[in-house]
Amino acid sequence: MKIASWNVNSLNVRLPHLTQWLGAFAPDVVGLQETKLEDHKFPDTALAEAGYRSVFAGQKTYNGVALLSREPVGDVQVGIPGFEDEQKRVIAATVGEVRVINLYVVNGQDVGTDKYAYKLRWLDAVHDWVAAELQAHPKLVVMGDFNIAPDDRDVFDPKVWNDDHILTSTAERAALQRLYALGLHDAFRLHSDEANVYSWWDYRMGGLRRNLGLRIDLTLVSDALRASAVESGIDREPRTWERPSDHAPAWVRLGS
Repeated sequence: MKIASWNVNSLNVRLPHLTQWLGAFAPDVVGLQETKLEDHKFPDTALAEAGYRSVFAGQKTYNGVALLSREPVGDVQVGIPGFEDEQKRVIAATVGEVRVINLYVVNGQDVGTDKYAYKLRWLDAVHDWVAAELQAHPKLVVMGDFNIAPDDRDVFDPKVWNDDHILTSTAERAALQRLYALGLHDAFRLHSDEANVYSWWDYRMGGLRRNLGLRIDLTLVSDALRASAVESGIDREPRTWERPSDHAPAWVRLGS
């Protein structure tokens, strides 16, 4: 099973890219973030023609998440249970024997702001929910745009992206480590210690051309799936296409 995560930064704009990529890369399950579409506008018919079932939770202009799957999905959950939030940032479902959680983590704006405090509360709620999900579903994948670069290997300039900077602050990284401590593993790091491999590049200042990026799109696998995570990576190619998302898909392949 090949599972991927992609922040498409407007599905309305990026649908041709998505269908092209689905045909070429052929993932079994895809988590999308920042679809920016109300549910009645979601292109489920077009995606069905591409061979994918869709479950989704969207809103106008901002946020929005979806799961696409070649196989039937069940036990769909939208939002974090018990955490009141109007923003559409979370969707989960079961595909075969694997439980998949797709997250669009709060950006947080700047360290010390109300949005930053909201991000930390949100991450605490995710932690407690994932802990419960792991008890019910040992074979778990948690993926998405985490808006956190795990360590200095994952940023182009650690002097800029430091402990006081959004996406790399001490509290954000500690929240990510708390998720790892539940028994989750960064699939990319199971296969590579390489630095300067990114999933996001700013549209400005020649970010992609100069490789001024961050690795903030992650696929995390549970202890029960660690040995099955035989391959993982980031597909940089869609970021090179015309009018691209600023993110590239991150993926993991589960084998026998």
